[in-house]
Amino acid sequence: MKQHEPSSGSRIVPRFTPVLLLCAAISSTTSAVDTEAWFEEVSTEAGIDFEQVRANPVRYWFPEIMSGGAAWCDVDGDGWLDLYLVQGGELEPGSEPAPGNRLYLNMGNGRFSDATETAGVGDTGYGMGVACADFDGDGHQDLYVTNVGANVLYRNRGDGTFVDVTEQAGVGHESWGASAAFLDYDRDSDLDLFVTNYVNWSPERELTCTSGAKKRDYCQPENYNASARDVLYRNEGDGRFTDVSREAGLWAAFGNGLGVALDDFDGDGWPDLYVTNDGTPNQLWINQGDGHFVDEALMAGAAVNMMGTAEAGMGAAAADVDADGDPDLFMTHLRGETHTLYLNQGGFFIDHTAGAGLAAPVVAFTGFGTGFADFDHDGHLDLFVTNGRVVQTLAPIVEGKPFAEPNQLFRGQGNGRFEEVSPRGGTNPELVENGRAAAFADYDNDGDIDVAVVNNGGPAQLLRNSSGSRGQWVMFRLKNGGGRSPLGARLRVAIGDRVQWRTAETAYSYCAANDPRVHFGLGASGTVDEVLVVWPDGLEEAFGPFPANRLHDLHHGTGRENTPSTPRGADR
Repeated sequence: MKQHEPSSGSRIVPRFTPVLLLCAAISSTTSAVDTEAWFEEVSTEAGIDFEQVRANPVRYWFPEIMSGGAAWCDVDGDGWLDLYLVQGGELEPGSEPAPGNRLYLNMGNGRFSDATETAGVGDTGYGMGVACADFDGDGHQDLYVTNVGANVLYRNRGDGTFVDVTEQAGVGHESWGASAAFLDYDRDSDLDLFVTNYVNWSPERELTCTSGAKKRDYCQPENYNASARDVLYRNEGDGRFTDVSREAGLWAAFGNGLGVALDDFDGDGWPDLYVTNDGTPNQLWINQGDGHFVDEALMAGAAVNMMGTAEAGMGAAAADVDADGDPDLFMTHLRGETHTLYLNQGGFFIDHTAGAGLAAPVVAFTGFGTGFADFDHDGHLDLFVTNGRVVQTLAPIVEGKPFAEPNQLFRGQGNGRFEEVSPRGGTNPELVENGRAAAFADYDNDGDIDVAVVNNGGPAQLLRNSSGSRGQWVMFRLKNGGGRSPLGARLRVAIGDRVQWRTAETAYSYCAANDPRVHFGLGASGTVDEVLVVWPDGLEEAFGPFPANRLHDLHHGTGRENTPSTPRGADR
C-alpha cells in the first residue's frame, strides 16, 4: 500500500508514480468489451446475510482496513461446496461480544443454511483469512483461520461438528496472519501448512496518521517499520505440526506478507511458494527437494517491478496464461502501480502486464482478491479482481462509501492478452464496495465458476455465473488413496491440437480458499481426448477420452501410466 508516504510526522500524502505515465502511453488498451452481465449477485436469495465488521468502534487502527477472508470447502462431504466467511470485529476486548466467523452449508438447491453454532467454528478473533484441507487424512475437510493474534485450527469430526485443536497441533502463531496454504512441500503424503505474516503489530504500537486534508486516516506498513517473517509448519502425521521456518530457510528473508500462490514454478516436480509483500520485495521460494527453500525472486525477475521498485503486493494467483506448460504469476497492487502479470519462461519471469492489456485499465484502482478461470468456457482463461481503497484521500465513487471501488473482469483472448469486460466486474448494475477476498468455485454444480466476495465493512456477495452456457466444459475431481492429498497435481488436457494445463490448488487470491476441483472450458468441443495427470508423488498417468459437460473422478493409480515426462515447453 505505497500510495502515500509519511512526510512530516505521521502525515500521509498521495504518491504519483511513473506507472501513470506508462499507462497514459498505452491508453489504447483500456477499451472495454460491451457485453451482457457475466454474473448475477444472489446472496439474498441464497440466504447469505454476512456483513463484515471493520471495527466497532472504528479507531483507524491499521488491521481494520485489511480484513475479510472466505473459503469454499465441502465440510459435510455431500459434494456441494460450503462457504466459510471470516469476520473482523474488535481489536480490543470490550463489553460487547465480538462478532464471529460464519459457516454456511450449501443445501444443493441454490440456498445456504447458517450452521456456525452447531459446527462450533465461530471464532471471534480479529480474522483475516482461511485455508481448507484434510490435514489429518481422515477424509474430512478441516479449517485453518488466520487472525491478528493467535490463529485457529478446527479439526472436522465428520459429524457436522469441529473441535479446536490449535494447541495440540502447535499452529497458533500469534502474529498478524494473512493468507495461508496447505501443501505437501516434502512429498511425504501429508499436508503441511504455510502462513504469510503481515506486520508485527499491537495496539500499543498503533500510530496516528492523517491524510493530506488533515483528516484521520489509515497508516501504511512502512509507518510501522515492523515487517514479519512467514511460517512453515511440517505435518508430523500424528495431528501435530513442527515450525520448520528457520531450518527450511524461510528466515533468510522477511516482508509484509499478504498473498500466496503455489505451484511448481521451475518444473522440477517439487511445490514452490510465491509470496506477495506490501511495499517490500516479493519472494519466490524455490523448493530444493531436501526440506529447504531458496528465495530466487530477484534472480528470476519476480521480486520488484521493471523499474526496480517494490510494490504493494496484495493478492496472488498462478496459472498457465500463455498455454506453454509452465505456471505464470499475477498479483494485485495499489492504485497508481497497476497490477503485474509475469510470464514464466522456464523459471525466469518477464513483466507482460502492458502487453497483456492489464496496465491502463487497473491503474486507478487498488486490487486485492484475484483469480483466473474460464468463466465463459471459450477455452481461454479470464481474470477477476476485487478492488477497494485503503485510504480516504480521493473523492468517493459512491457517496458515504469512501473506500468503495468496482470490481473488474477481464476476458482472455487466448494470445496472452486480456480485455476488460463492461459493465465492470461483470455484473449489472456494477457492484461498488470495498473488496477484499475473492473465492472461486462451482458452488451450484452447474459446470461454471462462481465467485464469493467479502467486502471490508460491507456485505458479502455471491456472484452466480450466468455466462458459462456460451461453451462446453469439463471438471475433474482428483482422488488419491490412503489419506493422501492430490493438491499440487498438474493436469494436461488435450482437445484436438490444443493443450491446456491446470494445477489442483486451493490457496490463491487474497486470504481465500477455493474449489479443489480442476475446471476447463472447451469452447465448442464436446470431447476431451486425453488428460495427463502428474501426481504429487511424481507418477504420471493418462486418462480419457471424456465427454464434455460432466464432472469426472480421476483415481491415482488407475490410469494408463505415462513415461515421464513430456517437457512442458513442448506444447508451444
